[in-house]
Amino acid sequence: MTTLLVIAKEPRPGRVKTRLTPPFTPEEAAALAEASLADTLDVVARTPARRRVLVLEGAPGPWLPPGFDVVRQCAGGLDERLAAAFAGCDGPALLIGMDTPQVTPELLTVEFADCEAYFGPAEDGGFWALGLARPDPARLRGVPMSTPETGAAQRARLTGLRVRQLPPLRDVDTAYDAELVAKAAPGGRFATELERLTGAGR
Repeated sequence: MTTLLVIAKEPRPGRVKTRLTPPFTPEEAAALAEASLADTLDVVARTPARRRVLVLEGAPGPWLPPGFDVVRQCAGGLDERLAAAFAGCDGPALLIGMDTPQVTPELLTVEFADCEAYFGPAEDGGFWALGLARPDPARLRGVPMSTPETGAAQRARLTGLRVRQLPPLRDVDTAYDAELVAKAAPGGRFATELERLTGAGR
């Protein structure tokens, strides 16, 4: 079975989802981040897995469901932190972030029987999921992160592997992203929180 990794930040005002400010306040952006993280962790908890690991910057809170191991993120850039997350796995692993609360257990139920990697492109040019049958940190170190070319650069690192592509998803970075993602996952915590915040006439 696959290890499911979620890399995330503790949802603290001013530390997460800063591109949502404005139109949202830092506290509101943090509330949206917490809702997104809670939805993501709930989906991971409902997905069959050998192990579930939250790779966290900060401290866990009441949004963390049971059944997860919590590992502190290492120092360094995002590429180093992602590489370290895979380095802690001794078998097939799939890593996602906290920015796609519209993800489903069906998307995360992957099988490495006839492939060696999974790649989930993000609509902003990055990627929302990366799976490796044999976790190799070298496939992530040095990849430029948070650019429109990040996804292409990471995909190129998988050259030589049999890769299955997952459907593209939209990350929540801006208020526009938040609206579209909430529509893709109505009824979730994220959509509910966005409706609460925008229903006051913003």
